[in-house]
Amino acid sequence: MQVTVENVSDIKKKIHVEIPREEVSKELDSAYNDLKKKAKIKGYRPGKVPRSVLERLFKKDVHSDVVQNLVQNSFPQALQEIDLMVIDTSDIDTPELDPDADFKYNATVELKPQLPEVEFKGLEIKKTDYKVSDGEIDAQVEMLRKHLAEYPAITEDRPTAEGDFLTIDYEGYINGEPYPPVSLTENHAIRIGDKSFTEAFDKELVGVKPGDTKEITVTFPDDHSNGDLAGREITFKVLLKEIKEEILPPVDDEFAKKFGKFETLADLRAEIENNLRQGYDKRTNQEMQEQIFTKLLETEFEVPDVMVRYELDEIAKDTEHRFAQNGLSMEQLGLTREILDQQYRPVAEQQARRHLLLNKIIEQENLEVTDEELDAEYEKLSEMIGQPLDFIKKFYKENPGKQDGFKIALLEKKAVDLIINHATVETVAPEEKTGEEKTGDESEAIVET
Repeated sequence: MQVTVENVSDIKKKIHVEIPREEVSKELDSAYNDLKKKAKIKGYRPGKVPRSVLERLFKKDVHSDVVQNLVQNSFPQALQEIDLMVIDTSDIDTPELDPDADFKYNATVELKPQLPEVEFKGLEIKKTDYKVSDGEIDAQVEMLRKHLAEYPAITEDRPTAEGDFLTIDYEGYINGEPYPPVSLTENHAIRIGDKSFTEAFDKELVGVKPGDTKEITVTFPDDHSNGDLAGREITFKVLLKEIKEEILPPVDDEFAKKFGKFETLADLRAEIENNLRQGYDKRTNQEMQEQIFTKLLETEFEVPDVMVRYELDEIAKDTEHRFAQNGLSMEQLGLTREILDQQYRPVAEQQARRHLLLNKIIEQENLEVTDEELDAEYEKLSEMIGQPLDFIKKFYKENPGKQDGFKIALLEKKAVDLIINHATVETVAPEEKTGEEKTGDESEAIVET
């Protein structure tokens, strides 16, 4: 067998494999001999069917099987001979078999990039010193108040006004015909001014009285998040059933007790502050990592497509999961996998570069995860997801691939910590946030109910 390598790029090679005609003949003889023992042909006794008959009847299938066997048997040996760090075989080009000639085929392979040693010590990075303010805690308490708010119907005979909470039935029509994506919905809660449909829809609800029916025509923008509504003019038939008022509970110790694990309002506020602090710590770490990777990845290098495809798969899974949590699907939002791949490919490529960079640091610094460190992380995971520690350990023991991924994540965290520990860190005050940005950390502060 002869093996030659054609250079396509630093991380992509084309392997040419040539198998002598003698080996091809042996494979063909073996295949026909096996077939001869099993073939049942009318007019011939078992094991006595002439090869010429077998070739006439089964040539295509036999040649296909022989080609498959030749590739399967020779390709691993070819990879050993070229001695390259192959991480994926993206394409194997096999011609039709010619019994009277050498068998030649080509395979395109991707290699792990060989990065130079990473000089990571002494990086200059900034650490933002975020402070949790009383105003942020107050805002979270207010959100929790709204979570426990009551909405009784008002008894006053009056029309709706800006800020009112309503209960409505509605159905959407296009050209006078019911539009299935906006089918009849009953007892829908809406607040005038929240723009849950559109601002124009809300304005049309002002001045309506309970029991009134009103037609509201809305033209949705072309870039609307719901693909079934985007760019469409839809007429809504709306029945106003009730106007409600919002009654918020008083903020005291009894209010705190309604969240289960708190005895006093001070306990609740302390938990909110702790959650906000954890959110800020996470944000600070992410910002420091962004600075690190910006500096260390200034030099571009090729990334194997298989790694990019893996990152795109993970992004797609995460996107679908987030949509599903909100009762949506990619189809409803007019998204396809092709659109996602195109949109997120730069992100996937950058994420793959980060993994390769961290892997290089792990190798050059001989970083390892000890059994004690692994057990400690299992315990953290057990507490976080509320599953018994034995269950966690058993799961990873029975799923070696998952365990390897878990270890790699721990090693990458070790590498990042090592970089930060060897960096020159300047602590700075946070920049002034705009009104929109001030709500950016709310998700980190919510108390479980």
